[in-house]
Amino acid sequence: MTADRLLEIFYSSGIDFFCGVPDSLLKPFCDAVYSKYNGDPTHHLITHNEGGAVGYAAGYHLATGKIPCVYLQNSGIGNITNPVASLTSPLVYGMPVFYIVGWRGQPDITDEPQHAFQGIVSEEQLETLGITVFKLTGTTTENELIHTMNNFKHLFTVGKSTALLVSKGALINDVSQDYSNNWRLSRETAIARIAETAQDVIIVSSTGKISRELFETRKRLNIKHDHDFLTVGSMGHDSMIALSIAQQQPHRQVWSLQGDGAFIMHMGAAAIIGSVAPPNLRQIVLNNAAHESVGGMPTAGAAVDFCGIAKSCGYKYIFRVETINELDSTILKILAVNELCFLEIRCSIGSRQNLGRPTASPLENKEALIKALRI
Repeated sequence: MTADRLLEIFYSSGIDFFCGVPDSLLKPFCDAVYSKYNGDPTHHLITHNEGGAVGYAAGYHLATGKIPCVYLQNSGIGNITNPVASLTSPLVYGMPVFYIVGWRGQPDITDEPQHAFQGIVSEEQLETLGITVFKLTGTTTENELIHTMNNFKHLFTVGKSTALLVSKGALINDVSQDYSNNWRLSRETAIARIAETAQDVIIVSSTGKISRELFETRKRLNIKHDHDFLTVGSMGHDSMIALSIAQQQPHRQVWSLQGDGAFIMHMGAAAIIGSVAPPNLRQIVLNNAAHESVGGMPTAGAAVDFCGIAKSCGYKYIFRVETINELDSTILKILAVNELCFLEIRCSIGSRQNLGRPTASPLENKEALIKALRI
């Protein structure tokens, strides 16, 4: 089914408001919504995390009485659990929400290891939360979806929420949206410079292409992977993992590499890190103002003063770079000081077409790092 046709079916059901966090399986849908409503937050907003999207949707329902649509990858079901259970539930405020959920890790479909368990439990999680689920697959007909949306209307009238659990390949693009920014330094080049120069530090890297590029860089440079923790899931929690390692291993420098989307998703971590202020922690935000790993839709990264946030949270040394020369000199500075540091690296959007994925399993990655930290 094309994304434009899907939107037409939604419109006919009275749904024309969308918010959420992008997902690669939902890219055709996300592109179509962004193309139609770009710049109009009264109809579409890319939120900081999925729980925040539920809050935004609840406000829309209060203000208009209409049904909001929240889109997310199934990894975000955990983030919606609290507001679904304590805000929108029929047993609380009875605010109906229509969810579109990308089904990563769907059983019997090959996917990345971080999605395996989530894919198994997604339908059960949604139904446990009182959300009625319909599975949208590549064989679903328009008439089946229209019939489902008509059935959903009755549930909405009694304050219940529903969801489409979308299989891989169920949606296709009408026109693919192109996303870009004006920064020129590539993220992979920046990661390679860090890996080359700061070889003995412990690196905790964020989900998506950052971890993939770090793994490939180590492989290309013939450097062992045992000083890295590739946080292939748990978007936004990598900086807290790094904080804890830094606290328990005060004689080592620990560097957190995360994207702007991950930083924004759980920005409260910066307040905790700044209050603890471990002198051996370095937090690096690779900012390309995009959710690139899931299709490139924009974050608020182009408008946010990350360095100002770090300063207000208590980070001691704060840097922002846009060129490789600036990055080279800054890496040397933060290797030399003994205070909590924050570095924003402004990067272009884009990656190699042949970018690979880690060949070590998450369990192998964990055990290698644990062994290295015991030395």
